[in-house]
Amino acid sequence: MKPMADPYEQLLDATIQHLEGLKSCGVRHIAVSPETLRALSQPAPRPAGPPPEVRGSRREEAQISAPENQPAIQPTFLAPAPADNLAATTPSPAIYDFAAPQAGDGGTSPEKAAAFAALRERALVCVKCAHLAASRKNVVFGVGNIDAQLMFVGEAPGADEDEQGEPFVGKAGQLLTKIIQATGFQRADVYIANILKCRPDTPGQSAGNRKPTPDEMATCIPYLHEQIDLIRPKVIVALGATAVEGLLGKTIGITKLRGTWGTYRGTPLMPTYHPAYLLRNQAMSEKRKVWEDMLAVMERLDLTISDKQRNYFLKA
Repeated sequence: MKPMADPYEQLLDATIQHLEGLKSCGVRHIAVSPETLRALSQPAPRPAGPPPEVRGSRREEAQISAPENQPAIQPTFLAPAPADNLAATTPSPAIYDFAAPQAGDGGTSPEKAAAFAALRERALVCVKCAHLAASRKNVVFGVGNIDAQLMFVGEAPGADEDEQGEPFVGKAGQLLTKIIQATGFQRADVYIANILKCRPDTPGQSAGNRKPTPDEMATCIPYLHEQIDLIRPKVIVALGATAVEGLLGKTIGITKLRGTWGTYRGTPLMPTYHPAYLLRNQAMSEKRKVWEDMLAVMERLDLTISDKQRNYFLKA
């Protein structure tokens, strides 16, 4: 007679059955909190007396192994994305594999929306950089369409962004919105985020900004990597040298990199000047350089480009 399973075995079987049910419904991955991963990594309680029969294959299926700072399960069966000379050197903390919404199905899948909401909640309560958490007013997570074809990545929030909790809302953000609209998109059509989710603190200063430190970037960027993995944009635009450094690990000047396609884990990436640069240098030639980068982005997205658009910022 087969011995009755102990409570741990019953819970394990119930969990496996639940996961198998989700899999049969098309769910590929689920969000798992760091606390849950830590709990799962603990050894199973040992019942008194002879150990019950254990089905090894199922126990192996249920084991999850991930670093403590990894916010979600990373499947081992996904092959790494192709890389080129500008490929990102920092691995993403999680990979998501949601089926793309089909035409007329209502848009974003519930699983994707839930995963994105869970990611946002983790970011909003993050205190990994204690000095930034102490000085911030708001965590600036990101804004836009989580099914966007086009994603913009900047450096870090400024004072206006910290106040409102939304990226690119100051003067540079207003210029970025105009650039987006000039391509034929609206701000709500794209997704906008930063390397850092908190404004870099400026002790002793009442105004001004500073560049994020390498440690701050390394601590915060897993949130951005996870955003990109969820959104899966067709093109990423890196705004300025810090965004390029954070995504690609490249410290080459933006002047040398802008206008040259790179890839972030297989996704085409276009480096260009930050809108703040255009506010400081309003020469028509500099505006044209950024617009040429955006024309290349539009072509990569197979967007229709009018003669008027092609001739922006050209001398009459």
